[in-house]
Amino acid sequence: MSEIITERSNGILRVELNRPERKNALTGAMYTRLAEIFDDAGKDEAVRVVLWHGAGDAFSAGNDVGDFLKNPPGPDESPQIRLMDAFIKCEKPIVVAVQGAAIGGGTTMLTHCDVVYAGESAKFQLPFVNLALVPEFGSSYSLPARIGYLQAAEFYLLGEPFTAARAAELGVVTRVVPDQHLFATAMETAQKLAAKPGAALRASKRLLKQGSIDQVKAAIKLEMQEFSERVRSAEAKEAFSAFLEKRPPNFTKTTKPVAAE
Repeated sequence: MSEIITERSNGILRVELNRPERKNALTGAMYTRLAEIFDDAGKDEAVRVVLWHGAGDAFSAGNDVGDFLKNPPGPDESPQIRLMDAFIKCEKPIVVAVQGAAIGGGTTMLTHCDVVYAGESAKFQLPFVNLALVPEFGSSYSLPARIGYLQAAEFYLLGEPFTAARAAELGVVTRVVPDQHLFATAMETAQKLAAKPGAALRASKRLLKQGSIDQVKAAIKLEMQEFSERVRSAEAKEAFSAFLEKRPPNFTKTTKPVAAE
């Protein structure tokens, strides 16, 4: 079965991440396919709204570690960059239903969406530093701009999980709804948006984002340059080895001693 399922009805393009056994962790092929889907949605006049969600008990656990280690992103071209570009270009509203885990990219991708509902059980985490990496998807700009530097620094530098209630309080998500009503709430909003005048809807989204697009693009460029170096570092090798071996990482051995003067 396809790892990404799409269905179009009454102006709504439903996009479902469909790897529930891996908590919808994203492979390079899935990033590429999502980029194609969002690019096509932007060009398809029959699509007025995108409704995005995950199968099973998670939205997305971020990168599939095994696939990620085989194909680490470079600074200039990668499936991840293709999806970032697709998000920036997409003028159609994107409504998201987030259930369960939203980790790493599963959280940072949400900064490009327009209406984000989180189930009460949703848990968010930005563990990039824990994996010896840096933020991505332009979130080093967009998240501090939205929630303030100090709170963004706590989420990124400590990399600890935070609740749906905290995400809503800070504006990371639009609203928290009961788990059993999550998809229905997102669908209802998608239907309301699909009934509105499409050109005005797209123009309004452009205007709302006009002040941040250049900054997000600049952040993505800087992030990917740093990310491509970090993912190939000794620290990252130790972090991912520890993750796969289910042990605490030891970063002391990755630090070069300072020569005595």
